[in-house]
Amino acid sequence: MSAFGGPQRSCAKRTPSAGRLRTVNSEAPVDVVLIGGGIMSATLGTLIKQLQPDWSIRVYERLGAVAQESSNPWNNAGTGHAALCELNYMPEAADGGVDAAKAVSINEQFQVSRQLWSYLIGAGALPEPHNFINATPHMTFVHGEANIGYLRRRYEALKDQPLFHGIEFSEDAGKVGEWTPLITLKRPKKQKIAATRIEAGTDVDFGALTGYLLDDLVARGGEVHVNHHVTGLKKLPDGTWRIKLRHTVGRTPKVVNARFVFVGAGGGALALLQHSGIPEVKGFGGFPISGQFLRTTNPKVVAQHQAKVYGKAAVGAPPMSVPHLDTRVVDGERSLMFGPYAGFTPKFLKTSTWLDLPFSVRVHNLGPMLAVAWHNFDLVKYLVGELLASRAKKLKALQEFMPTATMKDWELITAGQRVQVMKKDPKQGGVLQFGTEVIAAEDGSIAGLLGASPGASTAASIMLDLLARCFPGQMTAWEPKIREMIPSYGRRLSDDPHEAAASLAATAAVLGIPA
Repeated sequence: MSAFGGPQRSCAKRTPSAGRLRTVNSEAPVDVVLIGGGIMSATLGTLIKQLQPDWSIRVYERLGAVAQESSNPWNNAGTGHAALCELNYMPEAADGGVDAAKAVSINEQFQVSRQLWSYLIGAGALPEPHNFINATPHMTFVHGEANIGYLRRRYEALKDQPLFHGIEFSEDAGKVGEWTPLITLKRPKKQKIAATRIEAGTDVDFGALTGYLLDDLVARGGEVHVNHHVTGLKKLPDGTWRIKLRHTVGRTPKVVNARFVFVGAGGGALALLQHSGIPEVKGFGGFPISGQFLRTTNPKVVAQHQAKVYGKAAVGAPPMSVPHLDTRVVDGERSLMFGPYAGFTPKFLKTSTWLDLPFSVRVHNLGPMLAVAWHNFDLVKYLVGELLASRAKKLKALQEFMPTATMKDWELITAGQRVQVMKKDPKQGGVLQFGTEVIAAEDGSIAGLLGASPGASTAASIMLDLLARCFPGQMTAWEPKIREMIPSYGRRLSDDPHEAAASLAATAAVLGIPA
């Protein structure tokens, strides 16, 4: 089996011991094979190992280290999505109303992650929480009468929700400046602004978390194999899956059989699910969106901003492109990130090829993909504009949040690829879906995850749902252990203010964050 290096905080520094990798041509099927070494596979592997310690589990990662694509801390905003500040989870209706249902649902899912992480810390499976999660207030910020009116209505809809306890709203520049000085410093005094704030927000390094979860999986008998590219998936007559692999360094082909396969390969998941031949993937396509962030490590700038501040998306912008100015903590070092600046490339992964998009087109998904293109002209126009944006335009977007920003303090970094789900729709022919979607075979022998945000933050909830779909016969036996790890399992915390407050307090105490 493979092992990881010492207790380093950044996934980028984790390198497997290549000399301990075993050649895989075993006749006995592996119980669980997880394709992709990101947060989804790490979370699912952790859950299964806790629930069924005797099952054999192997993780196969194409790159030379785990968590190098979407889970890498510099490839995502690390928000710890809880809908505390993301306005796209509460869009304004035509009549001006706002509905809190989706925001509450996202927050519920994040609480499942908090409970799982807290349990794993107590069980010694995760290190001290500051290695991957840090307290960071979550804010929203808008200007202009119409936007202020919307934000006020959003606040009114959330202030009595148990999971949004402590949310504050202010139109006073002085108060907003107390929360984060960079927002108001040298801002025109006549400009009307408003903001909300919840102190109990977090910044999560999902790269480090992925590494720690996989470290524990290996310690409990699981295996993690890097530099292994899956080239084929085929269902065998006995119900198992034959997985063809190629070692990316020695180019040696290998074969392994598995009773259950999870495809958690991010943007690479669609191609593998298509290759598997399961009918459930028919009609699904992927729309890749690239991005960039501005980042600063200037201590004088970083010290003036301790929050994640989200604004409103531009017309036609995908939800994942909502502008935000974020405090990040990676390897114990603080920095600020602003963005993302969206763009387009046909790649489905940051390290894949330009042929991903054309090779993903099939007869069964061509119609939905063309329908999406027809109905999302605003998105296409937005992406073209982003691609052509100059550095001066990028700086201007930052100055909407931080009037004092100068380009000399900031560097441009390339973010990870996101592949949004396109699927059939009876009314429009095809829709572009923002979020995640689990695709599972009818017999539950294989499943995969498509889509993007809020993915990582809600991984525990998504993987529990996947277990229920793929292992219905085991769920009754597993339920006591699931409830031990996640006390609120099967219930909505938002339905009981007392239980919500108790859960928030309990996990906050373990994670070292405000309740």
